[in-house]
Amino acid sequence: MARDFDPVTLRLFVAVCEERSIARAAAREAIVASAVSKRIAAVERDVGAPLLVRGRRGIEATAAGEALLRQARDVLGAMERMRAELSEFSSGVQGNVRVAASVSALAERLPDDIATFLARFPTVRVSLVEHVSSDIARSVREGSTDVGVLWDIIDLSGLQALAYRSDHLCVAVPSGHPFAARKRLRYEQTLEEITIGVAPGGTMETMLRRQAALAGKSLVHRMEVSSLDAACRIVAAGLGIAILPREAATPHVRSGLTLVPLSDPWAERRFVVCSRADPLLPATARLLIDHLREQAQGSAQAKRGQR
Repeated sequence: MARDFDPVTLRLFVAVCEERSIARAAAREAIVASAVSKRIAAVERDVGAPLLVRGRRGIEATAAGEALLRQARDVLGAMERMRAELSEFSSGVQGNVRVAASVSALAERLPDDIATFLARFPTVRVSLVEHVSSDIARSVREGSTDVGVLWDIIDLSGLQALAYRSDHLCVAVPSGHPFAARKRLRYEQTLEEITIGVAPGGTMETMLRRQAALAGKSLVHRMEVSSLDAACRIVAAGLGIAILPREAATPHVRSGLTLVPLSDPWAERRFVVCSRADPLLPATARLLIDHLREQAQGSAQAKRGQR
């Protein structure tokens, strides 16, 4: 090859692959689209093979482009880690940590734990996005996310995973419902009821459908909503019951609503903090992971002390 790859070109190439559009990538990186096209064309001449093709969903990477994309993310990640670690010798820890979390993790203690982290390291920026668990694991593997917080039933092969927190699924029912007087319920007992679906297409719904199928039943919702608060309002109005994480739903409990724990073994959900192998992590990401682990351990010890 006639020339070395420079970081700007690598960053532009990654942006085009992620945005599937030269125009959107140019806007994201604050550069004119023609300059992006020229840089990528120059790389293709040096490589001697096309890196990008136009597909049905926009621009897609060829086999050579996929290889470059993997290497570019590794190189840019290494440079980010270098900058982050060197910055610790100047004005304190600095850098950006990209975090992806599931709906339940965001609805529970993760925002509080990140807030205490930022109070401790005020010059660090945390980019926090919500994804379903399967997308979180994929984005961590690909390197577009530094840290993922998700339910541990997802395939985490090739990733490092540390225990974080846990919650317990429950049945949200109207207070006048016969189930409201029960101390516990098996999921199978709820399958004849009119149900409200929460976050359709997510990991929890997939699990509930699988468990319903194992019981020889099908799961059909009267309606579907995207938030816990909406689900609690609908259940309290007597329009159906819903399976919700107790810890996340408790702040939304209102008059006319009762939460009954599920007794099924799978109803206790364990969340993990996942990342790529430690040498690939920026220093700031390692700091955040250590902080989340400390917060979870402190919470577990406090619960044991209350028993």
